[in-house]
Amino acid sequence: MSAPEPRSRVPRNRTSGERDAARPREAAEREIDSERDHHRESRSGTAFRAGVRDFLARNAPEPLGELEPAEQLRAAKRFQAAAYDAGLIGITWPAEYGGQGLTAAEQQDYDEEAAHYDLPGSPFMVGMGMCGPTLLDLGSHEQKARYVPPLLRGDEIWCQLFSEPGAGSDVASLQTRAVRDGDSWVINGQKVWTSGAQFSDFGALLARTDPDVPKHRGITMFIVDMRSPGVTVRPLRDMTGRAPFNEVYFDDVRIPADAVIGEVGGGWLAAVTMLGHERVSIGGSVRRGGDPLAYDNLVELARARDRAGDPVVRDRLAGIYARERALALFNTKLRQEAEAGSPPGARGSVAKLAGAELLWQAVETAGLIAGPALTSWEDGDAAAEEMAIAINATPASSIAGGSNQVQRNIIGERILGLPKEPQVDRDVPFRELKVGTQRRP
Repeated sequence: MSAPEPRSRVPRNRTSGERDAARPREAAEREIDSERDHHRESRSGTAFRAGVRDFLARNAPEPLGELEPAEQLRAAKRFQAAAYDAGLIGITWPAEYGGQGLTAAEQQDYDEEAAHYDLPGSPFMVGMGMCGPTLLDLGSHEQKARYVPPLLRGDEIWCQLFSEPGAGSDVASLQTRAVRDGDSWVINGQKVWTSGAQFSDFGALLARTDPDVPKHRGITMFIVDMRSPGVTVRPLRDMTGRAPFNEVYFDDVRIPADAVIGEVGGGWLAAVTMLGHERVSIGGSVRRGGDPLAYDNLVELARARDRAGDPVVRDRLAGIYARERALALFNTKLRQEAEAGSPPGARGSVAKLAGAELLWQAVETAGLIAGPALTSWEDGDAAAEEMAIAINATPASSIAGGSNQVQRNIIGERILGLPKEPQVDRDVPFRELKVGTQRRP
């Protein structure tokens, strides 16, 4: 069974009887269009939005899925540089460090226009959504001046080096060590599930600098040059058939003493800060035009399968539309608060959890609309293949940035004020814990 053909391929003219039968469905489709476009019209006349629309119409590349990975990366860098030079990257970031110094309203304008396109932004998501904002919050002036502008322009790509084989949800149990040696730190250890490490220039690394204090207090965050001698990156292939994740090994890797982000021993604060930004980034990434599970694309799928007039399908689509809009507005609010100097903190968990649940709702709706056709397609049908890959990748949304269960704990404890989970090892020196490959002395 092949996947549904796009609407433009619907065959032949209809008879008068078919036209009569189709009228209720077409009326329903017009209503969907009206509902979808109403909110866009309210801001469509701004000069900034008009500039965004013009830039994207002239510069947005065709989808890159058919290109080899190396060429995809080059094309993504070309577009990122062009968008940065046009003043459309780092819209709310400080002008002092290469940003545009504008407001969350302009960022929302850009996001809503960009959602119509399949833009090649994935290589920059970790840097733009996690590492860069953390540098702005905790980095020194010299670090921000050195690293943020090329990060924004896409000249340098970043990855996040947190998880380890024995430290996932409990990342404070990490065993990677950083030992001071004169004017350097020497790094030894292993990281896993590192997105984009294969093409990254720098990484934000969590390492243990003091094993004689409780596990949350002896961690430090570092900037690591991923081309340093002793860094080894190995790909991990997932069930989509792709290899977006990596294992990263550090064998006597030397980094300069001033590569610390924040304070020595203050890595847990840096980690929590970055995780808050990561969760907002994950929650805000579900409305891109290239995402087969985005609302607009589900509407097109319903049309192609002749289901746009089905009241059950319409109810599901309305729910997805409402959640997408609510999540977009919530993320705009978080950006506005960040502009005022208030990082997302636990509210990032709300964005992440809402985004993950929205993706699952979209998968269920796609299944309702198309059934088994979602997972069977003809050779050369790139759109159907991308839909299947998106569906297979959706379970990861419940894990990335911290599992949904962890997010619910954070929301319960830090927002709702519920009692904390008991932690019997919180005040025990790390050296005395049984974690990973470490055994109690």
